[in-house]
Amino acid sequence: MLLALFGWISSCVTTFVPLWKNLNLDLNELEIWTMGLWQVCIMQEEGATECKAHDSFLALPLELRMSRVLMCLSNGLGLLALLFASVGLDCWKTCERKPDAKKQLLLAGGAAFGTAGITTLVPVSWVAYTTVLEFWDEAVPDIVPRWEFGEAMFLGWFAGSFLAAGGLLLIYSTCLSRTGTPAAPPAARPLRPATHSPATMSPWSHHSHPKNADLVI
Repeated sequence: MLLALFGWISSCVTTFVPLWKNLNLDLNELEIWTMGLWQVCIMQEEGATECKAHDSFLALPLELRMSRVLMCLSNGLGLLALLFASVGLDCWKTCERKPDAKKQLLLAGGAAFGTAGITTLVPVSWVAYTTVLEFWDEAVPDIVPRWEFGEAMFLGWFAGSFLAAGGLLLIYSTCLSRTGTPAAPPAARPLRPATHSPATMSPWSHHSHPKNADLVI
């Protein structure tokens, strides 16, 4: 649960920070350009940073548009999974008398965490793939600066891995746990002294012998 929670927080940070790509200009080494899903920033050596949002969503490349959608979907699934898994934990009194319902909530939370991990890994890997293709594109002159990997891409890979691992572990631990209460041991029956009925008495038992008074005529 904690592993998936850390992955979800990292995924939210990855979505909004403008550090997906870095660009160093050879003509002006004092400026570093960074790009994210929502804006482009210029970081100067003096410490000043200027950011500008993307002008149009439709003007973005296909990988950035799809990355926006998938990362927002990942954040929503992570939040939903967090709610499901939290209610299904033993520390919550909700549905305490319904262990099967709590198990279903934990399984749903684990599945949502795993799906959120996949929807985080896909856009980050897609942007990384296109960045590698553009960096090694021989059709672009060597004097043209190239975009490189930013810190947010590595954070996104870690976030997706943590979400997927946390979801799988949650599902695995839920399947192994026993939701039913153990059956109570059968109550011990009190031992009753054996009684002998007249029909089952042996004629040689001491009860069948006549008393001395019976022998007197």
